[in-house]
Amino acid sequence: MVFKRLLGSLGIGGPSVDTILDLGAALPGHDVTGQVHLQGGDADFDVEHISLELLARVEAEHDGGESEGVVAFDRFTVAGGFRLAAGERRSIPFRVTLPWETPVTELYGQPLGIVLGLRTELAVAGAKDKGDLDQLTVGPLPAQEAILEALGQLGFGFRSADLEYGHIGGTGQQLPFYQEIELAPAPQYAHQINEIELTFLASPAGVEVVLEADKRAGLFSSGHDALARYTVGHHDSRDWNAEVDGWIRRLVEHRAAYGSHGSHTAYGYDGDHGYGHHGHGHEHGPHHDDHHSGPGMGTAIAAGAAGLAVGALGGMAAAEAVDEIGDFFEGDEDDE
Repeated sequence: MVFKRLLGSLGIGGPSVDTILDLGAALPGHDVTGQVHLQGGDADFDVEHISLELLARVEAEHDGGESEGVVAFDRFTVAGGFRLAAGERRSIPFRVTLPWETPVTELYGQPLGIVLGLRTELAVAGAKDKGDLDQLTVGPLPAQEAILEALGQLGFGFRSADLEYGHIGGTGQQLPFYQEIELAPAPQYAHQINEIELTFLASPAGVEVVLEADKRAGLFSSGHDALARYTVGHHDSRDWNAEVDGWIRRLVEHRAAYGSHGSHTAYGYDGDHGYGHHGHGHEHGPHHDDHHSGPGMGTAIAAGAAGLAVGALGGMAAAEAVDEIGDFFEGDEDDE
C-alpha cells in the first residue's frame, strides 16, 4: 500500500479507503486478489461504487523528444450500492483478472524498473476521489520465463526495460503500449549486434515474441535493425536454449529474410521511424547506443539459474522504489 488518505472532496470526517493486495506477484492474464478496507466517517454515506484502475508509467517518443506519462489500461468495479454507517469498518474482498499483455515488473524476484499501480476510487454521495494507490507486482508467464532464462544461459545480459506508447503493426496487440526489454548481446554475437530488444504480447492462445536486433555496421556495410516474430504456446515443451539461439542466429545472419525494408513493413516497421501504428499519433523512434543505461544500471545480480543480469531499479532500495511510484502517480493526478 502506497497511500491511505481521506476523501478530499468530502473534507475531514469523510470515509477512508485502504486497499490491501494479497502477497506474491501476479501473472498476466491471471487473477489479482485482495481486500478493500473501508472506514466510515462522521456520518452515514451512500457508497455508489468502488472501482480499481490499473495504471502504468509509459514513455512516448515524439518530434520534441521523449516524455513520460500515466496510462490507465483497465478498470474494474468491485462493489457499490450500499450505505456505510458512521464509524463502520467494512472489508470487501475482490478478484480481478489482469489483461494478458500486462507488463512484467520483476524477474526472479528482482525489479525491472517497470512502474505499475492499482488505484482505488471510492464514489460517495455524488463525489469521487482516488483514495488509495498500490504498487502492482507482475511476474512472467511460464513461456516468457523460459525464453528469458534461455537468453540468460546463452550469455545475454539485461540492460533495461520500459513501456513504449504505440502499437507494433502486424501483431495482435491490445493495449495502447508495449513492453520492451533491452538485452546486451551474448559474447558470440557481440561482433554482429549492439543489442537485442524483446517484446512479449501474450493472449489466451499463447505468446507472440517480437525480437529486434540493432546490428553493427561492418567494413563494407552499414548497421541496421532486423526484426522477427514468433508465436509460442503457454506451456510449450522445447529445448528453449536451442530454440532461442536459432531465433537469434536467423535474426542476425539472414539479412535478406529479416533485414530488408519489406520484411520490416510486414511487421509495421517503416525503416525510418521504427514501429508505428496509423491513427495513434505515435511512432517508436530509432534506437541509439547513448539512449541505453547499460549493464551498470543498479546492482547487477545473477537471476536464478539463467544468470540473466537484472538491475535493481537504478540501485534504489525497495522502499524507495515504492515511494517513487507513489510520487509519480500522485504528480500525474495533480496535472489532470
